[in-house]
Amino acid sequence: MINTTYKLISRFNNKESTYGQYVEKEQIDIDRLKVMYSIYEQYYENTKFSIFADAFKKKSGAILIFNSETDEIVGFSTVVVQHFYLNGKDYTVLFSGDTVILRAFWGTRTLQSTMLKLMIKLRVKYPFNELYWLLISKGYKTYLLLANNYYVYYPNINDENQHLSSVIEHYCENFFGEYYDKEAGLLNFGDDYQPLKGEVAPITEEMRTKNPNIHFFEQKNPTWTVGTELPCIGRLGWKDIARFPVKLMTKPASKGRCEALLKNSANRREVLQ
Repeated sequence: MINTTYKLISRFNNKESTYGQYVEKEQIDIDRLKVMYSIYEQYYENTKFSIFADAFKKKSGAILIFNSETDEIVGFSTVVVQHFYLNGKDYTVLFSGDTVILRAFWGTRTLQSTMLKLMIKLRVKYPFNELYWLLISKGYKTYLLLANNYYVYYPNINDENQHLSSVIEHYCENFFGEYYDKEAGLLNFGDDYQPLKGEVAPITEEMRTKNPNIHFFEQKNPTWTVGTELPCIGRLGWKDIARFPVKLMTKPASKGRCEALLKNSANRREVLQ
């Protein structure tokens, strides 16, 4: 089953304009980290390289997204693998930190497929542990990565999987402590935190109407514009592994991907004229 899943993911990746790779923290030198930051600062307010670099020291590594033609980094997601014990079970969690992709490559699915490969490796390494992807979302795009790609996740627009709320609470109370507002279900890192720039991922009335998950995200995190984060969680059980590639390959192209393709096509025409 594992080999079949890997083959399906690889076949899918061959059709993408980008490719991804998980790189351990020790293998990311200062020059590569500066490239990552140059992307990050385009989309986030109130930041500087020293803050970004200090935060990265606490991570296990990063999923890097590369342009297939130039091999340049066009996006990334910093991650850390953590373990804890709760209610008689051992948990392994892949926590996603900063996640950003250049606008020209929005909608590509390389991040999802590369993360899935990493999760499968963790699934094999810790076969008897509960395995979850845990993320904190200050913008709707990150939340949609979860809602559009996972079968079992929380918060859920259909109010499903309530049992996962206790896992989120345990994680946030132990790893984020003073920043976790249990009543609101949000993380608030204060005025010095880095919110998304207003023009990066605004939410319009049309978007709320067309995509209920976007409206749901805004309801759960009404103060997202000032940088509050919504903790979210998605399960990767053994039976999910076989289902993920099918979902990944049959999902239609996102609006962001279509817009990026149209823009790139227009740019190429301008160059040729």
